[in-house]
Amino acid sequence: MSTAASLRLWLAIGLAALGLLAANAHLVYVSMVSQPACVAHVRSGEGTASSGIFSAAQSSCQPLKQRDP
Repeated sequence: MSTAASLRLWLAIGLAALGLLAANAHLVYVSMVSQPACVAHVRSGEGTASSGIFSAAQSSCQPLKQRDP
């Protein structure tokens, strides 16, 4: 392999590694600054969640108080 071909190969590997690093850094940044809205779900101990099926493990959202009709 010639020196120029070797240089191009290492340059391509370096750019690919840099791109992968930048993409992962972006994912970490977005995960840290995003605040997803609370969604309706069955809380632990309520309804069918008492059997441990399809419930949130730990909710960071406070349940809304329901008004009397």
